[in-house]
Amino acid sequence: MLIDYQMMRILQTALPLLLVTLPLAAQPEGTHYDETRVPAYTLPDPLHGVRNAKDWPRRRAEILELFRAHMFGRSPAKPQRQTAELINLDTQALSGKAVRKILNLHLEHQNRKLAAELLIYLPAQAKGPVPVFLGLNFSGNHAVTLDPAVPVSKQWMRGGAVAARGATASRWPIEKIIERGYGVATLYYGDFDPDFDDGFANGVHALMGGERTPESWGAIAGWAWGLSRALDHLETDKDIDSKKVAVLGHSRLGKAALWAGAEDPRFSIVISNNSGCGGAALSRRAFGETVKRINTSFPHWFSQTFRQYNGDESALPIDQHMLIALMAPRPVYIASAAEDLWADPKGEFLSGVAAGPVYRLLGLRDLGATEMPVIHKPLMQTIGYHIREGKHDVTLYDWERFMDFAGMHWRNQ
Repeated sequence: MLIDYQMMRILQTALPLLLVTLPLAAQPEGTHYDETRVPAYTLPDPLHGVRNAKDWPRRRAEILELFRAHMFGRSPAKPQRQTAELINLDTQALSGKAVRKILNLHLEHQNRKLAAELLIYLPAQAKGPVPVFLGLNFSGNHAVTLDPAVPVSKQWMRGGAVAARGATASRWPIEKIIERGYGVATLYYGDFDPDFDDGFANGVHALMGGERTPESWGAIAGWAWGLSRALDHLETDKDIDSKKVAVLGHSRLGKAALWAGAEDPRFSIVISNNSGCGGAALSRRAFGETVKRINTSFPHWFSQTFRQYNGDESALPIDQHMLIALMAPRPVYIASAAEDLWADPKGEFLSGVAAGPVYRLLGLRDLGATEMPVIHKPLMQTIGYHIREGKHDVTLYDWERFMDFAGMHWRNQ
């Protein structure tokens, strides 16, 4: 299946519209959910200047630099010192189904310190090291489970109120994951960087210091950097198969998971759930959330350089299909929701399609389709995609597909 990047406009207009139209009242000013208003566009070619598979590492490095320079900013290396403090271990957690580990990751750099709590559940009956899904959560580790042993977070919280224990457990079906033979590891994203425009005075930006420039890292890159620090620890845990760690995230944390996967090739699989603008969705479509809207609402998420493309997406030297392509040759999965037009499900799918030539060049399988699948009919090759019914959320259906996809690839490793 060949994709002519000059023909992407034709492909885009030909795809069937499977999505639910939201009331006009739900549209913030300056945004739309109207396919007829999507501008004509030509995507940058991720294989520009590439003659064969041997050229891909060079081109990949070029694309990575473009994303650093124009969007996510430049992240620092590791902190000078990182240690892990085990604060809780239970080999019979969740009624004997799981081994639970709770650790504080202590990061130190030039006499500055930061701690992040890492929660891990592993199958109690595992006969050896197990593959793990790693992701950040929105409301504190205590909110992903009803397990009373998990401490209630005392960090900054969106909205000012601490979430109830288990408030977001539906997004983290831990027992289902354990039953499939996988582990799950999670950290509260606010441990690494509080999600508000504080002038980068807190979290990992303050920890690592340094003078701010227009290309300095924002919050998305900070959360991605935190995921890599968690992986640093997972590599030391004999109960975890650190060669089989999938990084995943939902919404803004899906953006962070994609950037973590791009920056850190140790992640064996990368999973984006409803990540939208700045994540998996094509910026040039300007559908739902736009570059201008996201930079206005969340000025701390990206580098300052990204703001120059507000209302001028066509000037970007990159688009999000190139972010997906940065995962190659590793498997990458994109998940959308039919009612989540703000995240532009069609744009997310088209990113997967347009990353396909890179995977084919490397002898791997692309999505295998140029038309969006119907709801609940996932595509699973080296690139995977599904669209489910419902809204902006992470559901058991999503997790079941993530585990199917990961299992398919991990069995072959």
